[in-house]
Amino acid sequence: MRIGLVQSACTPSREHNIAQAVAGIAEAAAGGAEVVCLQELFAGEYPCQAEEHGKFAEAEAVPGPLTERLATAAREHGVVLVGSVFERRAHGLFHNTAVIFDADGSTAGVYRKMHIPDDPHYYEKFYFAPGDTGFMSVPTSRLAVGPLVCWDQWYPEAARLTALAGAEAIFYPTAIGWLDGEESLHREQYESWDTMLRSHAIANGVFVVAVNRTGREGPLRFWGASVVYAPNGECLVKAGHETAETIVCECDLARIEWSRTRWPFFRDRRIDAYGNLLERWGG
Repeated sequence: MRIGLVQSACTPSREHNIAQAVAGIAEAAAGGAEVVCLQELFAGEYPCQAEEHGKFAEAEAVPGPLTERLATAAREHGVVLVGSVFERRAHGLFHNTAVIFDADGSTAGVYRKMHIPDDPHYYEKFYFAPGDTGFMSVPTSRLAVGPLVCWDQWYPEAARLTALAGAEAIFYPTAIGWLDGEESLHREQYESWDTMLRSHAIANGVFVVAVNRTGREGPLRFWGASVVYAPNGECLVKAGHETAETIVCECDLARIEWSRTRWPFFRDRRIDAYGNLLERWGG
């Protein structure tokens, strides 16, 4: 299985951003990719750096014009595609949504981001309602896709439930970066993020694919470093911090069984003892 990652720097031009994403899909497919993942909210600059009502105009229905362009790209290049969109679900109701297209352009699944952050320059709670799709594995003609989005990366419960649903690879479209004025924390922040991704691969015996944006947008400098981890935690490919890149990575799905039979974490789970996970604290 060959997986393509399209890491881009976005501009104020929506048409430019969409065109470069479509070009990245084509480039990945030409490199042999069978599954392609785009970064979080690839069609525009990251909209959540301030609470601005005007940004809601960037949202679209699903299905809609943007998802139709993604479906067309998936069909033309014969790839499974994971695309991240700012979804207008109803008047005043919006989601940060990953749409999975099969290689014939049909919609295979829709996942709405479950964990919504609210931090300086990541004011997503202003824009997005929490997802109500639950955690899932989306069957496609290429592999079982486990869609999660950005802030979901920090939650082992999300990765575990996605793996338990049957996902062979967990995909994280992402927009994460460094904030001006926090330079002393930059290395720590990046390494913490990268370590979490690797840990999800190991703990769940799945491939983990994170596709992050790069480039500067206001006081945020997105750190790129899109990455694929194998089920044993091996780093298979990693993009640079500063450059737009389309990379293709070969993933041997037999490694899932290999890892899970040698590190049988699912076998040894104490499902009788985890009830307190449903409590906010203690219990």
